[in-house]
Amino acid sequence: MLDKSPQPPKDDVEHLRRELQKRAGHPAEEAWAMPALYYTSPAFLEAESDEVLRREWMCIGHVGELRKPGDFFTTELLGEQLLAVHSEDGVIRVLSNVCRHRGNLVAEGRGSARKFVCSYHAWAYDTAGALKVAPFMKHQRSFDQSKCSLPEFASEVWMGWLFVNLDGTAAPLSPRLEGLKGVIGNYHQDERHLVFLEEDVWGCNWKALFENFMEGYHLSATHLTTLHPVTPTKLCQKMVSGDAWTGFHACYDPDYPPREPFHPDLTEFERNNSPMYGVFPNLLVGMGTDFTLFMIIRPDGPEKVHIRWGVTGQEDAPEAEATQTYVNLCKSFNVEDKEKLETLQLAMRTRNFSGGPLAPDEFEGTIWDFIQYMGVQMGR
Repeated sequence: MLDKSPQPPKDDVEHLRRELQKRAGHPAEEAWAMPALYYTSPAFLEAESDEVLRREWMCIGHVGELRKPGDFFTTELLGEQLLAVHSEDGVIRVLSNVCRHRGNLVAEGRGSARKFVCSYHAWAYDTAGALKVAPFMKHQRSFDQSKCSLPEFASEVWMGWLFVNLDGTAAPLSPRLEGLKGVIGNYHQDERHLVFLEEDVWGCNWKALFENFMEGYHLSATHLTTLHPVTPTKLCQKMVSGDAWTGFHACYDPDYPPREPFHPDLTEFERNNSPMYGVFPNLLVGMGTDFTLFMIIRPDGPEKVHIRWGVTGQEDAPEAEATQTYVNLCKSFNVEDKEKLETLQLAMRTRNFSGGPLAPDEFEGTIWDFIQYMGVQMGR
């Protein structure tokens, strides 16, 4: 059994490493949640940023934001300013959004451009990051234009989502997700169109949001009028998971109307559930038979999380009634989750909570998977 007595730590990081290791290898029947400090410690956030988030593939957006050459968006990840761009040569790249002269931003927001011009001193870069213009620099002996391109980060597209690896050492992502692709393949997520995207900040730790999205135990209690009629807690089934993902099947109440249109490849079981899965450490997906909800999360300090959430659909129809109905449903249950997670974060400021027993595998086995994943990553 795990030690459940509260022990105020002298060193947050080492204390939480030990707590993760205590849980390593325990069967699901002995699953135990992490203590409050796991969700509040600035020191632990710094450690997990260095040891997990910078080393792993982090999702930053969807290719639906980069449909045509020249399309771009900017974002921030763990202090890195990033510029995602559909280059003129057809390649999607993730570049540093920091000018190679004095370090100002070269782009802001989103849009379409044939070049990126730093507004500070007018250095200009093409869509592949090569420096093209540097006013009055040609007679400066230390200046070599060919060595002043915007650095490019390792990136990969999987099922339409764009991932980046900040330290450039991660093994390719797609092979790690082959097992998940086998589970969700018939839904043809890679053929769905981005029809909605919004950004928000919630007052909770990033891991608390990951865990909330990934467990069906709260569906009936928290979402009594929004999700319980469609996917009640009692019908949840744990998904076959892997070392890079976890998930469950949110099965539909048989009395609820079918969520058509169905892709012809879907089996009878697939037509009657939504695969809910998380790609470690920051992509969360609820894949319905008609639409897909996704959340891309990143820490904004230990007690806030930045969210880019969106919807993809079988038709490229953002204004369609069916699209708007689904987006409004998502907004409704997001409000419910945000309320619960922000009160959870308030409660997690105590040091008297050392974790409690998790529900059976069907309902909270995904949280156990995530804790095991964090234990492996923090123990490398």
